[in-house]
Amino acid sequence: MAETLGTFSFVLHSHIPYVLAHGRSPHGTDWLSEAAAETYLPLLDVCHRLVSEGTSPKITLGLTPVLVEQLRDPSFQDELSGYLRERRDAASQNQEQFRREGNYHMAYLARYWEDWYGQNLSHFEDRYGRDIVGAFKALQDAGHIEIITSSATHGYSALLSQDTSIQAQVKQGVLAYKRHFGRDPRGYWLPECSYRPRYRWAPPMAVPDVPKEPWLHKGTDEFLAENGIQYFFVEGSLLHGGETLGVYADKFGPLKELYKQFQKETVKTEYRPYTPYKPYVIHSSPDPNTPGVAVLGRDSATGQQVWSGEHGYPGDEWYLEFHKKFVEKGAKSLGLRYWRISQDKADIGAKRLYEPHKAEERTQEHAAHFVPLVRDVLRQQNDPASILCAVYDTELYGHWWFEGPHWLYHVIKLLAQEPEVTRATVSEYLDAHPATLPVQLPEGSWGEGGFHYIWLNEETAWSWKLVYEVEAEMSGLANDYGDNEAVAPILKQAAREALLLMASDWQFVISTGGAKDYGAVRLRNHYDNFQALANLIRRAGSGQELSVGDWKNIAECEVRDSVFPDVEPRFFARVEHPALET
Repeated sequence: MAETLGTFSFVLHSHIPYVLAHGRSPHGTDWLSEAAAETYLPLLDVCHRLVSEGTSPKITLGLTPVLVEQLRDPSFQDELSGYLRERRDAASQNQEQFRREGNYHMAYLARYWEDWYGQNLSHFEDRYGRDIVGAFKALQDAGHIEIITSSATHGYSALLSQDTSIQAQVKQGVLAYKRHFGRDPRGYWLPECSYRPRYRWAPPMAVPDVPKEPWLHKGTDEFLAENGIQYFFVEGSLLHGGETLGVYADKFGPLKELYKQFQKETVKTEYRPYTPYKPYVIHSSPDPNTPGVAVLGRDSATGQQVWSGEHGYPGDEWYLEFHKKFVEKGAKSLGLRYWRISQDKADIGAKRLYEPHKAEERTQEHAAHFVPLVRDVLRQQNDPASILCAVYDTELYGHWWFEGPHWLYHVIKLLAQEPEVTRATVSEYLDAHPATLPVQLPEGSWGEGGFHYIWLNEETAWSWKLVYEVEAEMSGLANDYGDNEAVAPILKQAAREALLLMASDWQFVISTGGAKDYGAVRLRNHYDNFQALANLIRRAGSGQELSVGDWKNIAECEVRDSVFPDVEPRFFARVEHPALET
């Protein structure tokens, strides 16, 4: 076989925070239903279509543990069927209304949505047996995709204060993966690509029972290596250098101090002679017997073509407008959309009606534009062992960019006919090209500014005080009561609440304004639940008999936050391999 320019791999990261039993609309289970209807089911359809046509998708697909748990929850399976059925029926009613009004273009679009939701419902219930996770598993078992894992609840590891918390996030994530997919995970998605090297670190704000002076923390990669993970991803700037904090240092004092602490203790962020187109091996542990972990960078050259709504493909005038939705006066909005982005991204009132066939043509044209970009980037590397990792949030495809799954299909079909580019999952690539070049990484993420500003700022500082308090307390409870059978179920639920509190999503939706109140409520609810459970653990652990009301409250908490049936409080007790000074 002729030597190629290099390897291309789509890497899609799928995640929705735990929303079951925590509201429906606008914030709650509708988030999960939208993602399943608009992204996960269409992505499955794309994969099956490709396979039926003789093309293996070769996608590396991240499914966070908390997402997998929700998708497999029977209550959500019922919820999704109802969600799809409700929108199919609403589209049918819209169609009748539009015909009566003589609006035949909108009637045609209503029929389009009736068919679209009806097909999704049929595929969900019949083709995939109401098991989205199982359908992806079958594709992995057949060698068509690779599924990777992540931290249990998407905890932002670079800001967590206790190594036991990062350990619990990683171990619980790996445990959930094994339970759902019947194998060990090889790849790992660091939430928000947040990485922290081994150094003396302290929380950016004072919290009772948490040391104020910096103490040695393990590098994020060490936790991955100890749990059999073979590779992970980072933002490209962590490899090729450049100031990652940018203009955000002066916006929030504690963040500036944290960045100074990082600069003093660890590797510099100026130009670094590394590239996102090669795999490197990182080995932060001073123990030479522990394995290293491969690290790959996100490609920005092709990434902007898809990420950017302003300059990239998703902003094309012929694509479906995300924000304008049909609302009948006095009726509940079901999110049916009948308009396109329109020329010059017209104001909401000036949007023109959607034309599905024209949008489909544009996906083909944009795919034909993207593939030469891939080829050009790989050619510039002048190395047949190079890899281009096209890394995106899965939900971009279908939910934010409705036509995205069709674009994916066309790109993969074109690449399959491209003799100069090898397509592979990341593990397939690393099997052929093992990472051997050593690297040290600076601290950072793929968030705005490259550091932690989106998650740590003046609007979210209060939330980290709650997180840091619970982290320290959970570790203490796991140590003190881990062997006490009388409190075992309460301790397990406390561990669930601690994990849910750590989710990076709450700070994200507060900072971006997407669901500020909802994020704040979820943080306080999980904190309050944890503190109530901690109090009951101490009472029961000291021999006090809990009341019927106490056990009722515990049971209600278990039903509401029932994620991870195999939750392990012992993961919080002590670090398996402590960060010893060298």
